[in-house]
Amino acid sequence: MKRRAIIYCENQFGSMDGKTANGLIRDPGYYQIGAVIDSTKAGRDAGEYLDKKRNGIPICSSLEEAIRVSKVKPQYFIFGIAPSNAFLQTGEREILKKAMEAGMHIINPLQEFLTDDEEMVEYAEKHGVTIQDIRKPKPKKEWKMFTGRIFQIETPIVAFLGTDGACGKRTTAMIVEQELKRRSFRTAFIATGQTGLIQGASYGLAVDAFPMQYVIGELENEIIKANKIEKPDVILVEGQGALSHPAYGSSFSILKGSRPKAVILQHPPKRKVLGDFPFMKMPSLRSELELIEYVGHTKVISITLNHEGMTEREIERTILEYEQQFQLPTTDVLLKGPEKVADSIIEFFPSLKQKQQEMSRMVAI
Repeated sequence: MKRRAIIYCENQFGSMDGKTANGLIRDPGYYQIGAVIDSTKAGRDAGEYLDKKRNGIPICSSLEEAIRVSKVKPQYFIFGIAPSNAFLQTGEREILKKAMEAGMHIINPLQEFLTDDEEMVEYAEKHGVTIQDIRKPKPKKEWKMFTGRIFQIETPIVAFLGTDGACGKRTTAMIVEQELKRRSFRTAFIATGQTGLIQGASYGLAVDAFPMQYVIGELENEIIKANKIEKPDVILVEGQGALSHPAYGSSFSILKGSRPKAVILQHPPKRKVLGDFPFMKMPSLRSELELIEYVGHTKVISITLNHEGMTEREIERTILEYEQQFQLPTTDVLLKGPEKVADSIIEFFPSLKQKQQEMSRMVAI
């Protein structure tokens, strides 16, 4: 059975900093979400607010209301905000304590580890609940260095990178994965951030929890493990940040650790400045594409859009413009579907194209 949960996302649901909550509403993974807490959007349906698709999950003004309206008593309290500094803000400790008082286990995606906080640990013990720090790395003695074994993997590896942080890379990757599965391809998804891990990804790590040299080795190890256990037709790797980003090195580590032969590049056309760094202009799509291909010795094979701030007409026009300019299939997977991206992956890798042809022949017979 799925774990019953409510998500805290005060003042951030639907925004960049609410990306953990947003992701869990779109794909709750392990969890059955009973409510979202954000008093600034109280009374709305979470699915309708996020994607204009009602899902029956109410947005509430308080913890008490969220517990009351949940169809079944929630077992877990998920902190759904992902601020750039990744630490609790004023008043957030108290809401966590109230959740524990109500008998809920805490799922914490921040870099402030609550299991290292004596007061919070004692509070959890007092109320018979647990705290899970999603970003907390395993013991240092278990960390892996890069070995080069990734070069021996023949399975196609595709990375989903972007021009900024919080622009939809994980969402796009997971939607494309579902489309490939629908076409009977075996997939392995490698999570690289807290949301994917909360959703229940079997393989991956929070890349910003490790020093860069270990991120590369740990990511390589996760891909090797997934390839051995799952025997997938294709491996999909979630991206983080952007290769050109002045503050984050995660995309560099992901390129080094996963060595993708192909990249899907996600871009928010209306975003003028970097999400958490408004003093920095967004890179151009072309400059990011060229940088990725040069640094990663790889090929961008499709462009995907984040439609924030865009009208339907602007989305259509941008898709046509990018396809003409870059000669690459372009789409918005949330609004237009993932078919173009899945087609580009299959077309790029001979092994996938061959399997598709074999499946088509079997159907014909």
